[in-house]
Amino acid sequence: MKNIIAMVNMKGGVGKTTVTVNLATCLAKNYQKRVLLIDLDTQINATLSVMPPIHFAELRDKKRTLKSVIQQITKPKNRLYVPIKEIIKRNICGIKGLDIIPGDIDLYDDAELAMGIFEKAEMYQDNFYNCWEIMEQNLIKTILQPVINDYDFIIMDFSPGDHLITRSGILASDYYVIPAKAEPLSVVGIGILEGRIRQFKEKNQTKIELLGISFTSLGRASKMADSIKNRLKEDFGEKALFETEIPMNVSVARAVDEFMPVVLTEPKSSGSKAFNNLAEEFFVKYSWKTKKN
Repeated sequence: MKNIIAMVNMKGGVGKTTVTVNLATCLAKNYQKRVLLIDLDTQINATLSVMPPIHFAELRDKKRTLKSVIQQITKPKNRLYVPIKEIIKRNICGIKGLDIIPGDIDLYDDAELAMGIFEKAEMYQDNFYNCWEIMEQNLIKTILQPVINDYDFIIMDFSPGDHLITRSGILASDYYVIPAKAEPLSVVGIGILEGRIRQFKEKNQTKIELLGISFTSLGRASKMADSIKNRLKEDFGEKALFETEIPMNVSVARAVDEFMPVVLTEPKSSGSKAFNNLAEEFFVKYSWKTKKN
């Protein structure tokens, strides 16, 4: 199944998590799809978009976050094994089929990752760089393997920046969506992302395909925004941009404070309607891509 979707932009502050969480919710609620949301961001915004901080703290105390799964792979001798299916929180926000692997604020412990890779290099008498590449290639794939057939979609929310876990998540994905704003720095983030994916493809490490670029609205028309969109159409093709733009209005902001997606808190708001339209576009694009392949 080609069902793993990366929601990624190397630039932060583009509405990535809001798009990710509401898209996942719409796919489960409107289309009765089994959706697993994975929070790869140390800011744990996706996690806190679907549960209050006190619930997250309880999960963290019980070692029921993504960090625990990663540690089991990077330093298996020193960790108590907890099956991934016990870490998944099911039917979040009361939506049947919408599950999450919670993130963790200590997800990117580079020193611990490096130490684990160093220990593996010594164990297998291999060089550090080769073990690093193997970890990058297989970390997220290994995590997802036991549950990949349990879901119609596995949707990952990424941290901005070029981390090992970000790269591993991209390598595990079949398709990617780029949430963006029509601003110059957002386009820079897209350029960095495309450069990294190009490197992966040159090494035959991935066949990941772009589903589309999703814009959050600036709330006003501007020549700069039009120029940026036209440039992206030239670079990626006319059909690469989702037609639906997400308005970042007060209803979306209120939903964040309620630790629930806006499509649930204010279903009649303009933001909610836009996310429902985006989910429909996404589903059409995904269906067309998978049929073609």
